[in-house]
Amino acid sequence: MAEASPRFLSLDVFRGMTICFMIIVNTPGSNGAFWPLNHAAWNGFTPTDLVFPSFLFAVGNAMSFTMKKYQQMGNSAVLGKIFKRTILIFLIGYLMYWFPFFNVQNGHWNLRPVGETRIMGVLQRIALCYCFASLMVHYLKKNTVYILSGVFLLGYWIILLVWGDPANPLGMLTNAGTYLDKWVLGDAHLYHGEGVAFDPEGILSTIPSIVNVIIGFYAGKFIQEKGKGYETIARLMLTGCLFIFIAICWDAVFPINKKLWTSSFVFITTGIDLVIISFLIFIVEIKEWRNVNWPNFFTVVGKNPLFVYIVSELILIILSWVVLGGKSIPQWVDNFWQSVAHGKIGSLLFAITVMLTCWLVGYILDKRKIYIRV
Repeated sequence: MAEASPRFLSLDVFRGMTICFMIIVNTPGSNGAFWPLNHAAWNGFTPTDLVFPSFLFAVGNAMSFTMKKYQQMGNSAVLGKIFKRTILIFLIGYLMYWFPFFNVQNGHWNLRPVGETRIMGVLQRIALCYCFASLMVHYLKKNTVYILSGVFLLGYWIILLVWGDPANPLGMLTNAGTYLDKWVLGDAHLYHGEGVAFDPEGILSTIPSIVNVIIGFYAGKFIQEKGKGYETIARLMLTGCLFIFIAICWDAVFPINKKLWTSSFVFITTGIDLVIISFLIFIVEIKEWRNVNWPNFFTVVGKNPLFVYIVSELILIILSWVVLGGKSIPQWVDNFWQSVAHGKIGSLLFAITVMLTCWLVGYILDKRKIYIRV
């Protein structure tokens, strides 16, 4: 824990908005959610599909500020910092899927089998993307990074077409990424939320997601070099629109698909992120609408994004252990909101309650000037 250093306010707002929205979509109540708060079933795009790639974009944006320090450090120190952070974030992600580590059966505590714990996941992907993106931007020239990013996107497309099932190379269970995950990790270590062994944060689809971080990095670097003026906003906006146009064109042959993290998905998400960050720079930095204090709500979360996200993933599990009158605390809260507004509105109110609870954790940390670095 350390005192906060001077920060880019728009980035904190962007991060905070991403985390708040992520918590809402990840913690719906018992009666489902409205369609914008659900991921696309397969091909296609919803607002929810923007959440995770936006967090990767924000990771890259933050890197553009922190990587400056690495220029003054020796090679071993740089590698030590990058790999230490990568391992720590990956390990936290893995332990979150193993948590609470024990099951209670017939009054006896038994260790949850490690052999059935998911290995990949959200934090694990963040860790790997951070690692590879950091190594690339630190050790390679900008043009080389651009070329390598293109190779990632085009190469991923080719791999899926060549090594997937010829009859359906982009199917959930017939794509090359699923084949690789099953071969390397095994079915028991994959995500089963789709009812089958399929991991949307698998090994192969991590490759194109690295580009989300790289684009976020160069966007942040561009803002620092050019300043927060109208020219900067215009160029970010135009680049974002160009990326969206490329995504729409590529979608015809390589569909936008979050669960496969297709190359067209990379372009549409980074394109929208560039448009959003340029808009935030305009209203927060230039127009200074921050004086009405609305950005403070999001910066509270944006200053401790990973920690607040971890809290959001664990809080319902922990509160479910507290049983009152035969119901856990989450069940009581969910039932209350369903009595107020039955159906999807009640579920949304439940999700907002969870988000505000996590926000309160971030608020307490911010008031005490505690910023947890992972």
